[in-house]
Order: sequence, then structure tokens, then C-alpha cells
Amino acid sequence: MTTRVFPWQKRPAADNGRSRRAVAQESEADGRMGGGVTEPMQQGPGGGTDAAGAGAASYSVRVEASGDGSTAAGRDIVHHYHYGAPAAPAPVHDPLAGVARGLAKEVRRRWQREEEHSRVQDPFPLPVRWQGAPAELLEHDETVQCLPAGSGSSRTDLSGDLRNVAEVYRRVASGRLVILGRAGSGKSVLAIRFVLDFLAAPSPSDRVPVIFSIGSWDPTAVALRDWLADRLLRDHPDLARRGPGGPTLAAALVNADLILPVLDGFDEIAEGLRREALEALNTVDLRLVLTSRRKEFADAVRAAHAPLVRAAGVELIDLTLDDVADYLPRTARPAGRGSGAGAVWDAVLAELRDQRTPGSRNLAQVLRTPLMIVLAQTMYSRTPERDPGELLNITRFPTGHSVEKHLLAGFVPTVYRRRVRERADTGPRQERWERDPERAERWLGYLAHHMARLGRDQQDLAWWQIGDSLPRPTRAAAVVMVTTLCVAVSAWLVGLFAYQVDLAESFLIGALLGPAAGIAFGAVYGVLACFGGGEFGPTHVRLRLPGTRGGIGRRPLHTFTYRFAIVLLGGFVLGVGSSSALTLNRVFFNGVPLTAALVKGTLFNMLGFGLIFGASAGLVFGLLAVLEAPLDVTSEATPIGLLSSNRATVIRQALVLGPMLALTIAFGGHPVVAVLQPFLGPMLWGDGYFIGAISGLGGALSYVFSFTAWGQWVVLSRVWLPLTGRLPWAIAAFLEDAYHRGVLRQAGAVYQFRHIRLQRHLSASFDHRQPDYPSATSSPHEDTRSGG
Repeated sequence: MTTRVFPWQKRPAADNGRSRRAVAQESEADGRMGGGVTEPMQQGPGGGTDAAGAGAASYSVRVEASGDGSTAAGRDIVHHYHYGAPAAPAPVHDPLAGVARGLAKEVRRRWQREEEHSRVQDPFPLPVRWQGAPAELLEHDETVQCLPAGSGSSRTDLSGDLRNVAEVYRRVASGRLVILGRAGSGKSVLAIRFVLDFLAAPSPSDRVPVIFSIGSWDPTAVALRDWLADRLLRDHPDLARRGPGGPTLAAALVNADLILPVLDGFDEIAEGLRREALEALNTVDLRLVLTSRRKEFADAVRAAHAPLVRAAGVELIDLTLDDVADYLPRTARPAGRGSGAGAVWDAVLAELRDQRTPGSRNLAQVLRTPLMIVLAQTMYSRTPERDPGELLNITRFPTGHSVEKHLLAGFVPTVYRRRVRERADTGPRQERWERDPERAERWLGYLAHHMARLGRDQQDLAWWQIGDSLPRPTRAAAVVMVTTLCVAVSAWLVGLFAYQVDLAESFLIGALLGPAAGIAFGAVYGVLACFGGGEFGPTHVRLRLPGTRGGIGRRPLHTFTYRFAIVLLGGFVLGVGSSSALTLNRVFFNGVPLTAALVKGTLFNMLGFGLIFGASAGLVFGLLAVLEAPLDVTSEATPIGLLSSNRATVIRQALVLGPMLALTIAFGGHPVVAVLQPFLGPMLWGDGYFIGAISGLGGALSYVFSFTAWGQWVVLSRVWLPLTGRLPWAIAAFLEDAYHRGVLRQAGAVYQFRHIRLQRHLSASFDHRQPDYPSATSSPHEDTRSGG
């Protein structure tokens, strides 16, 4: 009789040194050779704990000889596996291990700063406790403990609280843990504390825990490992270097199982994709931590007819009235209210203990989660003029839901409350949102509305995606106008100051070349947008001299070929437009009659100009790949840091691109014309240096503002949206100020609202106040749902 060993249960022994694929191939070959019999080997102490503390039992697979006794000259073939638990990370080269150590230090530094900024410790951390998750949502405990079939087991001890969450995780032999909880119960706070505690006392075999907001993952479009690598690359640009086992260090770390994904917000995945997401998680062999609301996770389990395999689970429980009574009085400081500061909550707490009135019962139900307690202390403990007793008013707040809406609605006005500026205050001037909190709330509502309409990164507020809140035709029109202006001004400057062209002729050349270039760039942008390429992410590279250390993730030849093919088409279209513009200049300024011969010559010129511009632009943009290297490890992937580094990189690209493009067109145009003229007849090329100078200056500026993330940010977010009153002029300062006020938090290179419920409330409020805007995908009642 053969004991079945599931695919995820087979692991090479720690001293084997073979790849998983090699072991799987050998296992498959063994199965073809004869009847595989699985026999248990001697377990280690404590039920067979491996070097990683995974509690895996060691097994051997003995392949018996076939009927004729001819298997491998009668010798038994024995393979060893670790049962159940994912193996410890395979031995890696020192460079990759060093990268993992550096990543661990950076992850810990970032989340320490974020925890300090969120004031979780002020005045002390709220107690986050849990109980075992419902058994119907979990795997069999024997499977979680990675025990062989028939072994007796007791339920894994998962008792603990916020102070020892990392210790509790280490008790899970399979290394897979689900954390469930309701609205604002502290799942995200628990995830951050887990990462910090896990990194505070690491063991040699530990992976690097990294928090990923999983709500943006589409499991039908991107494999989990690829998505994890992309998110690592976004938040840690220095991982763009080539690495062993992957095109980038980010991919190499993921493929080597050196990352412990902490997947926050499973419930934020689109409803129609949760089953597919759970099924995809069950196909990957990764240790992980997953947080979710209970209902959404339970629905996915029922739809997939399976839980998260080999995963233990806990469910966060509500805070008690004793927790509330210990916490809230200590948040009302004497400096703001006098010696009896904590007494402001005494009457409210007395009502909560008695619960004799409907208002007290409603409030008691609301103040059961860390989120609502933090909102309450922000509104009433930090503002001496407000009385928390109003929360008991049954007329104003007939239900618990109305109390929650009041707390959510009051948070932003409270943190943006007006402050009268003293005459002696010589500091920086007050920004507009400091003088007018209503505007700040409306701008935040617009951003939340935009994020709801994206339908992808529901929680990630990325500066390079803010412009996507505008319709595609509007963005294409902006590209046309900006390119027209850049090329026209370039023609005027080159004609007037470099070539002393007559003012009228120079103006006409610019007026003709500008719109031609604008239409060409707009057409290319429109094509990219239609095929899903109209969104430009931030660059993760810098320019450096050839031969210096550090290469980009993809091979330079591959990058050169890819860019040459893409830019060739755009350059050809630009050449066609330029040829038409020069012909019109001859007609309108020089008085050349518009004849059939001129039209025929113009068509030939379009072909020649297209080849010259297309080949030159493709060559230059392809050669830029040789000068690119990943950002330094010191490059800080905060939103503002990434914006600054992209601005510097794009400016350097423009300084290199302009001269290279000008010289390539100037010196490459005459040979192309000389080759084509014998076949096409006389061609109007003229002064190649004049055309090259305009093309270099105008083309570089147009590329920067039309096809880079920083350029689109400037055009759309810094100019267009403020002009229409949707966002402030100092949008970067506004976002950073919102972060310091506690409305936003930083998650690597992006911002996120402090809580998904706050984001949904602001989005719903914006929809209500601005009925002329397209409605967000969120329903009007979605503010009652929760995030972590």
C-alpha cells in the first residue's frame, strides 16, 4: 500500500542541496519505475522540528524493484523529504544574503518610523487580543502542525496579544497564519507590530517580513510571486539590479523564499476576484501572514471549497469597557484642560458602565474597536472646547452607525481646525488648507473619490497616478497642448537666437511645427492609452557613465531593442508631421504654389523625414539604456523621496537626450537623404543643423512632460487639476502635511489613508457634495465596511 504524499509536502532534506524541481523530477521518475512506498524515518525531538523550527518530519521514499527485479541493478533508490512545512530558505550566495539583511534593516527602520508617527504608543498601545478563528475556516490542525497521517495532535497554542504576536507566529509549524477581525479591530496595527517584533529577534533561517497591501492584486492577471517582486521594486528601487535567480534582486529574493509576505487586506481585493486569489494562494509554497475581515474571507473559503491550506488562524476580539476606561482618561492631557483633565470622560464612562439609556448602549457598541477609540480621543481629548457627552445624545445619534459616521466625519475637521496666527509668528506662511479646513476636506475627498474609481490600488495613493483621475481624452489633449508649446517655443528660440531667422518666419515655423508635433505626440499617447500603456510609473534608474558598476534588471540589449521599436513609430509620425509643416511654411511664407508636384514631393519627404526622425529617436532612446543604473541603496522610497529622485533623473535624461537627439538628426539626416534621393527624387531637407536643434530641444522637453511620470505629475497634478480647483497648487506639500496630521500614512513609495473606512467616508461625502462628478465604484453604504 502506498501512502500519498501531496506535492506541497515534498521537500529536499536540508543537506541535500538539490533544487525542488530536480527532486520533483526524480520523484516523478521514481513513480514510473515502480511502486513507491513512503516510510517514516526517525523524527527529531518535539515531533521532528527542522532547522527552521518548522516542525517538519523527515520521510524517505523507497522505490521497490519491479517485477523482474531490474530496478537500478536491484538497488533501492531512496529520497528524503521534509513533510508538510515549507523548508527553510535554501543556501544562497553571500551577495543575496547581504541584500536580504539590508532589506530587513530598511523594513524595520521604515515601520518603526511609521509606528512612531501614528502615535500607537501614546499614551500606551491599546490591547489587541484574539481567539482562535472558527474551525470551518481553517485547515486541519495536524496539517498546520505538519504531522504525518495518523499522528495524534492537540490544537496549536495561539494564545497571546499584541506584545508577543511574533512569538505566536513562530509556534505555527507551517509558517502560514490568517488574522481575521471586524471593522477597525487593529489588523494593520498588529501586522506592523508583527514585522517589528519578528525583525527584533531574528533567527538565522528567518525570512524578511514585508507588508504588502494585497487589495491591489489581480490574481487573474499577475502571478503572486511576480506581483510581490513588482511591489518590492516599487518600494525599494535599489532592488532593480540584476540578481541571481531572477531578472532583478527583488525577483531573486522572492524566488529564493527570502521574503515573508505579510498580506494586509485580503478583503480589499475586488469581490469577484477573492475566490481566485485564495486559490492562487493555495498553489504557491510560501510562508505568509494574511489579514482580512471575517465575512469576506469566509465567503472566499466557501466559494473555493477550501481554506488557506496549512494555515492556522486567529480572530481579533473587541475591546472591553475596562480597556476604554483605562485608555480614554489618559488621552486628555492636563496641559489642555487643567488638573482635572481625565474627568472629561468620567460622566461618559459612568453611563457606559450602567448602560441604562439607548445612547449609552449605542456608544458602548461603537467604542469596541481601536479605530473608533482613536477617533473619539482625537475629537474630544485634543479639543478642550468639545464635550464627549454629546455622543450620548439619542436625538442626534439614534443608532450606533450614526455615532460612527459622526466620528469619521469629525476627524478631518478636527485635525485641520483653524489656528489664529500670531503677529510675532515669523515662520512659513500658512497654506490655504490651514486657513480653510473645508477646502482640505474637499481635496481629500477628491483624492479618495479618485482612488475608489481606479478599482485597482484602492488603498494606494501614488503621486504618479493622481493625474489618472482625469479622463483619457483630457490627458491626451494636455499632451497635445504641452508638446505644441514645447516645440513652438524651441523653434522660436533656435530661429531667433541661434540662426537669426526673420521674426515673422520664425514665428510661422514654430506655429506650424508645434501643432504638427503636438498631434504626433498626442496620437502616440492615445495609442498607448488604448492598449493599456498610457500610465507612466516612476523610473527606478539613474544615469551613470558606461562601465561603472551596477546594471539594470533587464539586459541592455533587450532594453535597447524594446525602446528602439517603441520610439521608432513615434519618431516616424513626428517626421511626417514635420515634413508637412515645412511644406506649409514654403507655401505661406515663401509663396511657393501648392501644385501636384509639391504634394508628391511632400509625400516623399514624409517618408524620408519619418525614417530620419524615427531611426534617430529610436537609436538615442535605446542608447540611454547603456547609461542607466538602479537607484542607490540610499535612495529613500518615500513618496516625496521618490518624487525628488525622479525629478532629478528626468532632468538628467533631458540634458543628455536633447544634445544626442539634435546631433543624431543633424548628422544622420544627410546620409539618409543621399541614399533615398536617387529613388524618390529631390527631397527638401535643408539645414539639418537647424532641424536637429529644434528637434533636440523640443523633442526632449516634449518627452519629459508627455511620457514620464514626473512630467505628467507636473502637467496634470501641479497645473491642470489646481487650475480647475480640484486640488491645491502645492499638492506635494498638502499630501505631506496630511501625513503629518495623521490623515495619511506612508506605505513605502505611496500614501494611504489612515484607515479604509475614513477613505470611503471621504469618497462618499465628495460624491454627495459633487453630484456632477462620475460616481465612484464604492456604494453609498461602503463606509460601514472596514479595513484592517
